[in-house]
Amino acid sequence: MRNAGNISVHLQTRVLRRSKFAGVGESSDNLPMSGSPALYSPSAMRAEKRAVAGNSVVAALVITVGKIVVGLTTGSLGILSEAAHSALDLIAATLTYFSVGVSDKPADADHQYGHGKIENFSAFVETGLLLVTCAWVIYEAILRLFFRHVEVEPTIWAFAVMLVSMVIDYWRSRSLGRIAAKYESEALEADALHFSTDVWSAGVVVLGLVLVQVGRTHHIGWLSKADPIAALFVAGVIISVSWRLARRTIDALLDAAPAGVRVQIIDAVSRVEGVLEVGRVRIRRAGNRYFADLAVGFARNVTFQRSQQLVAAVTAAVQRILPDADVTVQSLPRAQHSENIFDRIRAVATRHNLNVHDISVQDLAGRRHVEQHIELDENLTLKNAHDRVTELEADMRREVPEIDDILTHIESEPATIEPGDELVRDAALEQKLKSLVNEFPEIVDMHEIQAKRVRGRLYISCHCTFYDELTLARVHDIQTELEIRIKQEAPEVFRVLIHPEPSTDNRR
Repeated sequence: MRNAGNISVHLQTRVLRRSKFAGVGESSDNLPMSGSPALYSPSAMRAEKRAVAGNSVVAALVITVGKIVVGLTTGSLGILSEAAHSALDLIAATLTYFSVGVSDKPADADHQYGHGKIENFSAFVETGLLLVTCAWVIYEAILRLFFRHVEVEPTIWAFAVMLVSMVIDYWRSRSLGRIAAKYESEALEADALHFSTDVWSAGVVVLGLVLVQVGRTHHIGWLSKADPIAALFVAGVIISVSWRLARRTIDALLDAAPAGVRVQIIDAVSRVEGVLEVGRVRIRRAGNRYFADLAVGFARNVTFQRSQQLVAAVTAAVQRILPDADVTVQSLPRAQHSENIFDRIRAVATRHNLNVHDISVQDLAGRRHVEQHIELDENLTLKNAHDRVTELEADMRREVPEIDDILTHIESEPATIEPGDELVRDAALEQKLKSLVNEFPEIVDMHEIQAKRVRGRLYISCHCTFYDELTLARVHDIQTELEIRIKQEAPEVFRVLIHPEPSTDNRR
């Protein structure tokens, strides 16, 4: 993988790329990278990940065999520790090769969150193998420093093998690191870490061999300890770097939320227009994919369609922080602080899946009286309809205790399309209707008058132009008065429907 300088640059680059997710003073180790694997086709991603993992297996095998042979012939603990390190790298690379092939499989009935956790598990096993290697190296180094003397024979082959291994490790580190960053693969990142630590450790071992050779040439006895000391330094480097990866993989396996991301999601979702509260926020990671589960409060009287629009907006807000995250939003009905008595009455009706309209609230001698209209299925019997209304009124009294009395007008909600018999053209009737408009100074004119017969009954519809500045309440009152006058002048009319229009709209 990388040499010392490249390791530093790689880690700084990752922190910088992740820094936009972290708050001030927060760790960014667990935060998602800005790239998104969803930008690449699954087949190309699998092929590229398996190819780079396969190359790592071959490289680890070559390096391990070379180090074992040279370590046994020279007696160098540093080289033997490197051989053990590379042997575990071989095992880890093999694990990585198989894990990246499994992790990209799509979700199925038994693995609803996909197979991405296999990469986290593979990275955890690899880290464990590294730490086991370190324990053996430290043990053997202490023995050689204080209890047992082993003669080290630096040879040209020892230097050659170590230098060649450093070149291969650097090459594999770069390749694995690039693909790991591209697809956010934790298993490949762990494999890249193995090869990058090999570059460091091999360099230290070479330095130890050089010092041993200098000690032998100039008869400096204490330099014979350079080899086990170099091995201890290698172990320290491996432990330091491995611990960082181990902490991240353990967090992923235990579904720990990335540091700082939960707060950012709550803040982003809270700014979505229409969101009243953000309750539960849970985040988990499987491989290179994040899953977010939220419970969000919306106004309890919003429609189902509006609720879905709010859910989409919340999902988009989360995905701006966690790109390509799988987001699940549970909507919670909540009462708004600004609700008035009419809103609360409608909210109770909505909870019963009923539609109320023409709500009127009167304050009579300090007592609140409510009148309302409700639509029920026309096929219900009167008994069933009355029982539903009685239950609704009782719930309204509990929810809105300031109500003293409720009167509900039950209307039939049409469930069938009524067949129309004919459109009726009656010039005398139209003239009579237009003359009635003169009784209402707020009405500018009446037009588009239609008369039709439905099941033998006469229906009248028309458009009336009103002045723009009139309130809707006043327009409704005028419409009601006009409907009464029409039925007085034309008793044969069964129903009147008036569509109000502003005067400016009719000047266009």
